[in-house]
Parts: sequence; C-alpha cells; structure tokens
Amino acid sequence: MRCIFCDHNESKVIDSREAEEAEVIRRRRECLKCKERFTTYERIEKPDLMIIKKDKRRELFDRQKVMKGLSRACEKRSISADQMEALIDAVENDARNMNSVEVSSQLIGELVMKHLRLLDEVAYVRFASVYREFKDAKEFLDELKTVMQNKKPPKITVSID
Repeated sequence: MRCIFCDHNESKVIDSREAEEAEVIRRRRECLKCKERFTTYERIEKPDLMIIKKDKRRELFDRQKVMKGLSRACEKRSISADQMEALIDAVENDARNMNSVEVSSQLIGELVMKHLRLLDEVAYVRFASVYREFKDAKEFLDELKTVMQNKKPPKITVSID
C-alpha cells in the first residue's frame, strides 16, 4: 500500500478490525520508510447489478434514480434521508439475494413498495399510484382500501424472460 505522506510503496499493517457491520475491514498501517501512520479501508467489490427495463434494455442499478422516486413519494412526510437510504439498501440487498446479476425494473419497484409500505402508508400509496400507473380513481381507491384494511400486498411474482 502506497504511503499517503511520502509515496513509498511499502507499509506494514499495525491493526485490523471490522467496521460497518463486518462489511468493511479497517486497517491501520505504518510506512516502512517515513514511519507515518495512516488508515485504509477494504471492502468486498460486489458485481454490478443490472436492471432489465420494460423495453428489455439493460442498465446499471442506480441508487439515485430510486432515491428520486422515493423522495417524491416521501415529500412532506416525516421520513428522514437516512431512512430512505436504509430502504434503498434493503431493496438492493433483496435484489442481490435473487442470485442473479440481472433483475427487472418491475421487481425493483415491487421491492420499494414492499419496504415503503412498512415505513409509511401514505408514501407507499403515493409511490404505488405512480409506479402502477393507476388509470382512474377506482384503482387508487382500491389500493387505499387494501392499505386501510391492513391487507397484505399482493405477492411479488416477477419472471425475467
């Protein structure tokens, strides 16, 4: 590891410990030339998650796109940015646990709704109304009734062709 002080390319590890719920290894290092100490972080590089769009195009999973839609649904609700980030983390983890590096955009939307419904019902209905493209007030009302009766949302069944 190259020293950040003198640019020498040899150092020794003084201390290693897990950080961020064991997803990161923090290492304290000492330069073998100038003896300065510095910290490095090591994390597992996960394969890119590809999203299959409705028109069959593929693009990389984009947290910012999910955050944009989520922010609109959560506007004027008491949901913090940290809660939205945690929700996106949960969605991404669920998608990665599908044992595929490709998932449909439909699945991502359904996962967002699943987690959002547990967080805030109003934000959930807002997101669902845009995501499911309700055609009329009846579809919107049907979704509201489902939420108000505390029924479980429909089971997620998505196939990738």
